[in-house]
Amino acid sequence: MENLGAGFAANPKRLIPVIIFYVVAKSCVVAQAPAQSAVPAWAQPGSATHTQVAPPSDFRRPTTTFNTPIGIFDGQSDVGSAVVPGSAAYDAARSVYTINSAGYNVWYTRDEFRYLWKKMSGDVSLAAAISFPDPKGYGDRKAVLIIRQSLDDDSKEAVVALHGAGMIQLARRPEKGERMKDMEYRIGGRGMPGGESPDSLVTVSAERIGIEKHGDEFTLWVGVAGEPMHQFGAPITLRLAPPFYVGIGFCSHLPATVDTAVLSNVLLENEAGKVR
Repeated sequence: MENLGAGFAANPKRLIPVIIFYVVAKSCVVAQAPAQSAVPAWAQPGSATHTQVAPPSDFRRPTTTFNTPIGIFDGQSDVGSAVVPGSAAYDAARSVYTINSAGYNVWYTRDEFRYLWKKMSGDVSLAAAISFPDPKGYGDRKAVLIIRQSLDDDSKEAVVALHGAGMIQLARRPEKGERMKDMEYRIGGRGMPGGESPDSLVTVSAERIGIEKHGDEFTLWVGVAGEPMHQFGAPITLRLAPPFYVGIGFCSHLPATVDTAVLSNVLLENEAGKVR
């Protein structure tokens, strides 16, 4: 600073470009701040420096809905309207749905995810094969098969999910605005490719998951490593009034970062016992 001050005293014009550059650079940083401040601290996922917490009990965000059919579904919605809009595409030739979404989570008392849905009543069988194109996505991102009472972010719902890190989940929100409850399953094997040694436990991800509604009972169905799909665990109970919403979705689990899930060979039948 002493040398700079001496230069300014000798020739004041020498410092003018430096001052102008500093002001412009500072203005650019300030202009970017609102995008970050739009994401509340509670929406950030858990990490080494941050503990994941539930949203405030009174926090709600209206859902954004597009009543345009896509594949077998009647429409699609950004449930809970994440701060970055989602999108979806359907490849009819390959029967593939590609879903792009940000969103803090599908959990606690409210959800943020892209949802492709169909209004239905009665019993339901829904299943899909799932993949994540980016292997480095957040481990708790989740592709979901969901049966919901409404499109509100805090709706009653039954959920089957495959997480990016391989966990499989059967969950429910028992009443509107209540916290989710679930059963979680993790599958692994030893002596498999990818382990540091023959004794390492390697995660095995499901190739296909499904949900079945039979009356008020909902069951999780899973197919792993080429095996036929079969029921995992006990059913959960949830009463939904007809009509309700049935469909597929995805949440990156990062409030302002879009990721992608691919769901293929989607089966949707208005009857129980058809998951395959």
